[in-house]
Amino acid sequence: MEAFLVATGIVALAEIGDKTQLLAFILAAKYRKPIPIILGILVATLANHGLAGALGTWITSLVAPETMRWILGVSFIAMAAWTLVPDEFDESEAALVAKGVFVTTLFAFFLAEMGDKTQVATVALAANYQALVPVVLGTTLGMMIANVPAVLLGNKIADKLPVRAVHIVAAAIFAVLGVVVLMGSGDLLG
Repeated sequence: MEAFLVATGIVALAEIGDKTQLLAFILAAKYRKPIPIILGILVATLANHGLAGALGTWITSLVAPETMRWILGVSFIAMAAWTLVPDEFDESEAALVAKGVFVTTLFAFFLAEMGDKTQVATVALAANYQALVPVVLGTTLGMMIANVPAVLLGNKIADKLPVRAVHIVAAAIFAVLGVVVLMGSGDLLG
């Protein structure tokens, strides 16, 4: 349960102001069809984070626990720093496919998540907790918590969110996770 809750919270916070949340705003404004956009985000996130989580669990079978502790600890601290860097969004990412709202959202979100901080966080969380399903479900729920309101409420809430403050909180959580893992208190080595 801890893996699920931590994954949900971290990704929900890290996603505020992220390029994929900006993509959700743009798709919602462009297509004005929330259901296919939300379903596209859900399917794309499950696929992307499922692959990322599988990679994270697989990596732990290749690396000694002590080495993995250092890799994960440093990764979480790097994620803390990365979370503080504002994302840039290229609007062309919102128009990748002309096959309908669901397919456009599916491809745009899947590709936008490649190498994104929430995908990297999924790899690290899956490696740390060795709990593929709870981590993937948690990171997916975190994505949905951040992006469904963006789709439903669009620009009405975009200007009201204290994005910088939310990023600072997310960065602090990543940093604490990094320190906890480096100290040997994380689930992987606990």
